[in-house]
Parts: sequence; C-alpha cells; structure tokens
Amino acid sequence: MWLTWANALTALRLALIAPLVLAVIHGVWTVAAGLFTLAVLTDYFDGPLARHHGQATPIGGFMDHATDALFVTVLCAAMALHHHLAWLLPVLIPLAFIQYSVDSRVLAGRALRPNRLGRVNGISYYVLPGVVIGAHWLDWWGWLAMPTSIASWLLCTSTLVSMGLRATNYRATAD
Repeated sequence: MWLTWANALTALRLALIAPLVLAVIHGVWTVAAGLFTLAVLTDYFDGPLARHHGQATPIGGFMDHATDALFVTVLCAAMALHHHLAWLLPVLIPLAFIQYSVDSRVLAGRALRPNRLGRVNGISYYVLPGVVIGAHWLDWWGWLAMPTSIASWLLCTSTLVSMGLRATNYRATAD
C-alpha cells in the first residue's frame, strides 16, 4: 500500500528539501517562497487524502511526521547558519521527534500520540521558517529579524518544556 496519493505527496515534500534549502542559502526568496508553499500544501493534504481513501496507517503517519521533522530541521538549520533562527532549534526538533516516536511506541506498530503543546510546537516549526521566507520575500526582514529571533528562542523553550512533560508522562505510564 505504499503507492498512494498521500505517500506521493509526502515523497514530494521530501524531494523539496534540497532545492528549498539551496534557495534559502542563496537568498533566492521568490523560489524559496514557492517551494515552501508547495511543501506546506503537500503536508496539509496528505493526511486527509489518506483518510478519505481509507489508506491511513500507523507507518504512513510515522513517515509523514518523519518527513515533516526532517523538512523543518534541515530548513531551520539553513536559517540558523544565516542567523535567522536560534541555533538550538534544529538540534531540538529531531530530539523531540525521536522522543515523540519512542513515547508513542511507533516501533510496536502504534500510532503517534501527540500532546497539545507538541502539536503547537509542530505547527510552529513550519510557521517560523515561513515567516523568515515571507519576510525576506516581501523585504520586511529588517523589522521582523528581532521578533523572529525572539520567537525562535521561545520555541526552543516550549520544545524543552514539551519534552519534559512527555518524559514525565512516559515515566508515569511506564510504572
């Protein structure tokens, strides 16, 4: 059941990582904006498409989230190298995803179990790079640079809080 439209959208998002990162690194903001928009659309539609066609599976959900984690980690790393986002963010995103996967017991075939703060963080991992791309594309970066930097450090903090809560809940359910 790997050849589905939902998996094709996830694969497309995976394929967009390299050209998007190159566009960001080279400051080709119009291309970056277009590729980022396409990636967001693939993420928006892959889940509903899988559910609509009865093709949603725990492994499909995991692959979708893994692609999201890789996508935002690499994108945030490119932005951190150019001092657009906090350097700690691309370190924390994969750690949070690994913890999320282990806590959900994905390897045992279970579906991912999000928590509320983790869900907000997951959305924010997309929104913040989108703001950076949009601000550069619209030539608003001058006045958005500082608020975006602060927001990225706040997102690091909320990621650490979410990981702490998940660790506490994991120990409580393991006993």
